[in-house]
Amino acid sequence: MNRQAATGGSALWHRIRQRRLTTLAVVGMTKNTGKTVALNHLLACAARDGVATGVTSIGRDGEERDQVFSIPKPPVLVWPGSIVATARHTLPRAKARWKLLAGTGLASPMGEIVIVRALEHGAMEVAGASRGSDQQEVLAQLRQCGCALIVLDGALGRSQHASPAIAEGMILATGAALGGGVPDVIRKTRDRLAILDIPQAGPEILARCDAVFEHRGVGIWDRTGRPLFRADIATLNAGPALLAFAGREVAMIAVSGAVGKALWLTIDALLARHPGLTLVVADGTKLFIEHADVTRFRNQGGSLLASRRITIAGITVNPCSPHGGHLVAEELLGAARLAFPEHQVADVILERAPTKTGVC
Repeated sequence: MNRQAATGGSALWHRIRQRRLTTLAVVGMTKNTGKTVALNHLLACAARDGVATGVTSIGRDGEERDQVFSIPKPPVLVWPGSIVATARHTLPRAKARWKLLAGTGLASPMGEIVIVRALEHGAMEVAGASRGSDQQEVLAQLRQCGCALIVLDGALGRSQHASPAIAEGMILATGAALGGGVPDVIRKTRDRLAILDIPQAGPEILARCDAVFEHRGVGIWDRTGRPLFRADIATLNAGPALLAFAGREVAMIAVSGAVGKALWLTIDALLARHPGLTLVVADGTKLFIEHADVTRFRNQGGSLLASRRITIAGITVNPCSPHGGHLVAEELLGAARLAFPEHQVADVILERAPTKTGVC
């Protein structure tokens, strides 16, 4: 099941280069959807083309075994010259020689985040900063080290690194680990894309709610555009504040932080009293709800917009699952390309070995 990617003729890599992206998040729909293999593919392509590349993570990747299922995982493979931002305590387990370039002063459960240069090709654990503000500092230091492209590793459960505030583009890794057959994988991927890829608000709305996203918090406006409420409060505490305006003429709400189920129920209740309500969130990574919630909201007349739209740079598919029930690689890839024609869809293993049908 340990599939390894190669670099030749990668349409996915060419698309990324055409877009001139400098920060790219690789996000898995769930565990074992091929995120690390996709990340290694990009690092190999960058090394082949001589692109100075940095790599870091919002959590931890490259460990030998999955921390949940205890199954072998493909390692993160760095190349000579790669710049890696990782926790100091991961370095003794590196299978590639490295040189320490700088400390960041940023703490993590596995020690200070440090910047190292890989001196040879080999496996490394990558455990980066977990907070968005710390991640921004890490990115700044990687750029100072000359990185033309920075690849960030992560997952949807910790997807703040994929926000347009941090990464210019996202690679979404999906596959058989989601469960079910090919139609199920396509449906689940389509539902997640519908949340991630919500449209960006227009200039007038963005100008109105700019302060909410610049300073964080919540804002409420009436139908004339007059502000009713603005406070730098945590999203977790926003429900009661919003409900206090249920009797007023609410037309638009802006929320800078994460929107979970509890807050969504509050917004749903406000929509019932204020038809045509507009909700503006920072971006699709802040929505921790189901596609059915979004569909129902829109069907009831609500408008859901983003302060910044996510750029989906590509989708990778993995026909293998650690739970068995592997899918036919060509069938999954073909179905995904038909379902998502607007995106670059790839199986980075088939790009290397098209004669090895459905191999996991």
